[in-house]
Amino acid sequence: MADEPMSGTFRTALVRRGLLIPLGAEGVYGHGAAFEAVVDAVQNALTRTGSDQRATALRLPPVYPAADCHTTGYPEAFPHLGGVVSSFGRDADVRPPSDRAAAVPEDSRRVTPRSPALALVPAACHPAYAMHRDAEIGDGRVLDIRGQCFRREPSQDPFRMQAFRQREYVYLGDADGARAHRDRWVARSLEFLDRLGLAAAPAAAADPFFGRGGRLLAANQLAAGAKTEAVVALRLPDTTDEHATVALASCNYHGDHFGAAFGIKGPDGPVHTSCVGFGLERLALALLYFHGLEPARWPGGVRQVLGL
Repeated sequence: MADEPMSGTFRTALVRRGLLIPLGAEGVYGHGAAFEAVVDAVQNALTRTGSDQRATALRLPPVYPAADCHTTGYPEAFPHLGGVVSSFGRDADVRPPSDRAAAVPEDSRRVTPRSPALALVPAACHPAYAMHRDAEIGDGRVLDIRGQCFRREPSQDPFRMQAFRQREYVYLGDADGARAHRDRWVARSLEFLDRLGLAAAPAAAADPFFGRGGRLLAANQLAAGAKTEAVVALRLPDTTDEHATVALASCNYHGDHFGAAFGIKGPDGPVHTSCVGFGLERLALALLYFHGLEPARWPGGVRQVLGL
């Protein structure tokens, strides 16, 4: 870090300063006011960066119908990362108290597993595809999405949170438009991170969640350049709980996967989609790591980009 020697892990320094507040589960934190101020500044900078997209703004919750989650193919590909919402109560408990008392003796009630109605959102854009189910998209459409996400990856590494937020610009339209959107944001995300003083590099990656055979498509994704991440190298001490590199942005071309899954129609069949996603907590953490824990002492150019 720029303003003090590393006397322990980066996480220790963040907690000591009150930037992150551990809540008793690995990768789950409250945020101090100073940390949230950095996140807000990043949000505003991303809004300015995407101001030419004429995007429809959507602010989405952390849950959506479990059936829609299954339609994306995510649970089949990553059953260990997702999560669902279920009740602590019994089936009998959903009835009025008078009916419960008359119908079922207390000691005979059983907790009955029920199919969960809600899933935790794994990526901010996923609910947006379900929102467009059976819609007809003429010209290309861009969505500006901010959402809360969950991935079950418990870790001491602050860059790998279980509960986090994403900001995405999502395109729905034809194949050429979707690829152009992806390519535009590969360049734009790297430029944005460079202006923040974060030396990011592009890295080909695979996100093989496309259906039951999705993992077999990983090599094809890499070959086609369907997913490009903007990654930074972290100069961390030799620890077992923190990563040497971390992705701050991800630019993805999905083909017609979501269009076909949700019946979203374009002029020539199912729409093609692409997106760029920024991890808001990760961006804030990268700024704090590379520039120091006191934003008032960050380089002037970085503060100007963020409006600090």
